Amino acid sequence: MDKYRCTVCGYIYDPEKGDPDNGVESGTDFKDIFDSWVCPECGAGKDQFEKIEE
Repeated sequence: MDKYRCTVCGYIYDPEKGDPDNGVESGTDFKDIFDSWVCPECGAGKDQFEKIEE
């Protein structure tokens, strides 16, 4: 699964960790996160994230 970076603040969404404080279980692929989810650091929407090319 791919990691995604917030283009506003640089937060990295890692699917292995998820975002359990905001209802996203570990192992959740970015595309499967509910649409209303926002960056836990700055509040940017999912559309402000870009896939990290590794």
